[in-house]
Amino acid sequence: MTAQVDYLAVVFAATSGASGELLGSDEKELVHLVWQLVDVKNKKVKVEPCVSYNHFLKQEILMQIKDAGTGTSVCLCTDGQLHIRQVIHPEAASKNILVPDCFYSFFDLRKEFKKHFPTSDLKALNVHIMAESTLDPAAIMPPEIAVQQVQIMANIVLALLSEPFSHTFSNPEKVSEKFETGTCSKMEKVCDNTVIRARGLPWQSSDQDIARFFRGLNIAKGGAALCLNAQGRRNGEALVRFVSEEHRDLALQRHKHHMGNRYIEVYKATGEDFLKIAGGTSNEVAMFLSREDQIIVRMRGLPFTATHEQVLAFFSPGEGLKETCPVSGGKDGILFVRYPDGRPTGDAFVLFACEEHAQCALRKHKEILGRRYIELFKSTAAEVQQVLNRYSSAPLIPVAPAPLVSVLPTVSLLPPPGSVRDCLRLRGLPYTASIEDILTFLGEFTHDIRPHGVHMVLNQQGRPSGDCFIQMTSAERALLASQRLHKHVMSSQRGTNSRYVEVFPCSAEEMGLVLMGGSLSHTYTHTLTRSRSGTGLSPPPCLSPPSYSAYPAPPVLATEAAAALYPPIGQMLLPPRPLPPGHAYYPVSSQLYMNMNMNYSAYYPRYK
Repeated sequence: MTAQVDYLAVVFAATSGASGELLGSDEKELVHLVWQLVDVKNKKVKVEPCVSYNHFLKQEILMQIKDAGTGTSVCLCTDGQLHIRQVIHPEAASKNILVPDCFYSFFDLRKEFKKHFPTSDLKALNVHIMAESTLDPAAIMPPEIAVQQVQIMANIVLALLSEPFSHTFSNPEKVSEKFETGTCSKMEKVCDNTVIRARGLPWQSSDQDIARFFRGLNIAKGGAALCLNAQGRRNGEALVRFVSEEHRDLALQRHKHHMGNRYIEVYKATGEDFLKIAGGTSNEVAMFLSREDQIIVRMRGLPFTATHEQVLAFFSPGEGLKETCPVSGGKDGILFVRYPDGRPTGDAFVLFACEEHAQCALRKHKEILGRRYIELFKSTAAEVQQVLNRYSSAPLIPVAPAPLVSVLPTVSLLPPPGSVRDCLRLRGLPYTASIEDILTFLGEFTHDIRPHGVHMVLNQQGRPSGDCFIQMTSAERALLASQRLHKHVMSSQRGTNSRYVEVFPCSAEEMGLVLMGGSLSHTYTHTLTRSRSGTGLSPPPCLSPPSYSAYPAPPVLATEAAAALYPPIGQMLLPPRPLPPGHAYYPVSSQLYMNMNMNYSAYYPRYK
């Protein structure tokens, strides 16, 4: 809007809580809404102050302001930003009240005044009522004070319109009507003073829910980014980027305001934090997200062999069902998430043209595709970037930090690191798989296993992760085993489930990184046992099959030597994890203790 308007509706809001610079920061309800209509062309007051004595906002009251200037152009005028951005819009959003169009633009009288008096303060024109400072901060502002405030503001407007100022009210402040989704490049520069971190969000929150919480403030395009945890699930946090520092500061005043029955914490963040979550460089993702006004749904748990046609069929209506949820763009509306080497991760994102189709699609949550049930979640553009970044940029086995290396024993059963790929990595094992199941699966390659060379990986809860490492006698046998056994099915004797297992050759160095805190736990890990006497530490006992007897067992530190070399770490030990009955690979006389972050346990097969 560049031309001067016909009428200015001078508006003043009072809540049951704080006023002045803290108006709206305590999330109190609106109690008085006062307005007065000023004729801009004739430079006079058209309507005397109108007061709504309500303890809640009503759409009828808002429409009265709009209807007061029917047939002409009307724009609001307020003393600062708070009355519109921090009171009316947030309360209307929380109560599902439809706000008239005229409330999405307004003139800030403070800024208009400073155009003529840049070094002065509005207090010089008595915009702030002197009596207001004498009021009890806990008391509700009397309506007569609110009326007096509006009258003073109207007089200031008339003074600016008259000589010698002849001020033109043009280019009003804008309030975003809806949040615009979009992409953000990692190369983009994001100002630190425009970003906040919101914590405590409900796990099912979307970017539109976040925009609703900050209603009245202008979020930058694609500026709401939900954060994911290490398992790829939402962790209740989000980074939000606003169009300016002024809007960021107003957002910080909403600290501990409520979203539903949860209060949300709001803190400052940096542009770097935002780019880590929302920034992306993939052209494929940019093309996928380039369509405007598309609803994104995330699919999780897809079979690794799933195709575009199967996904389209999954969302097609079944027999006798009338509900339809067509994928927008057909195959182009489906984005599979893959590892850098092209392997599928089991995740995909799907576009839908409207909210109705997306809600219909979400009703298929946990329906079956192939032999697996599929989880469906409403997603965002930032989540697409975040998931793609995590899988495409992170190496399969990242470099492990070593904060505990200096305090844990250096005795290791692993060979010296090297680049020879003489080990096997088995991935996708049944969770009930035992050592016997692994040996049966390896078949003829069992005799090529090095002594004590079977290492199963546990997660942080001490449960099988589905991964296992095998040390082989040579790189040739490891490669041959991977070629013959890759994606063969492994069955478990202790369970009815069976799964196909991925088999890859790897080096001892890569294996060591995972076993000592690489891609699974990101912490240094080691398995320790306590001797029967209860004193000292020693490596796990070695129980080798007869066929391994040709290989010398690794040296074991004496109890006294281990206790002297390494500091006590009794506080790092947990009670032993209960073992399933009939397990043959833990000695009866020993107990297994694990660090709180440990995920690695070495099993030593033996034959009876």
